[in-house]
Amino acid sequence: MGEPTKAVSREQQRPSAVAASSSSSSSTQTTTVPPAPPPPLPSPISNSTLLQPSIKKKHKTKVFCVFRSVLRSFPIITPTACKMPHLPGGRLDASSTVTSGVRVSGTLFGYRKGRVCLSIQESSNTLPSFIVELAMQTNVLQKEMSSGMVRIALECEKRGDKDKTRLMDEPVWTMFCNGKKTGYAVKREATEEDLNVMELLKAVTMGAGVLPGKSDVEGPDGEMAYMRALFERVVGSKDSETLYMLSPEGNNGPELSIFFVRI
Repeated sequence: MGEPTKAVSREQQRPSAVAASSSSSSSTQTTTVPPAPPPPLPSPISNSTLLQPSIKKKHKTKVFCVFRSVLRSFPIITPTACKMPHLPGGRLDASSTVTSGVRVSGTLFGYRKGRVCLSIQESSNTLPSFIVELAMQTNVLQKEMSSGMVRIALECEKRGDKDKTRLMDEPVWTMFCNGKKTGYAVKREATEEDLNVMELLKAVTMGAGVLPGKSDVEGPDGEMAYMRALFERVVGSKDSETLYMLSPEGNNGPELSIFFVRI
């Protein structure tokens, strides 16, 4: 016969039960679900009532953004005499293929002693499809326009044949006003302030005036001047486009022409 089995007391069983309980508790603690991340903040554009243009803008690379921010820190250089691009009669070269013009809404705006910006929209109630910060102060451009016709040429270097960058996507331009070099114009994304200006002018098709500006600056320097008009956009080729401001009377011809050229 075999040896009698020893009875196991309750005290001897407790340690294993306690160990099992502690191991179960530790496994429960390691599987605790982390708190959900906070929802993203709304974009300033989401608060705008402006409509999206029919052609969506392409996002710029970070390299272009950094390059643009560096160039914006450059001062406006003193105007020097320079030849205008060869545009007979104010129009594009007749040998190039010119498409029919499309009417767009153009707005020149800026603080009187700050750089003037040009915004192009498909219509006055759409988001800007193109904004360029010109190399000229707002009050200087106002003086030029009061003296007669103004021609602005924005030039950039031609790219290689394999480069498919569109003309209006160029980040930096050399600017000339009535044949004088004024500095570098920079294309940029619309800021919240730009969108606020377009929102205030949504019902304006043509006109000029001032908007409330910087509250910490008193007098005319704190006001934002603007001029809005319809422009005829003419595409000459992949390397040339022109904006002709349409006169309300329709008889005196354009007072402002803006040329975009790759040379």
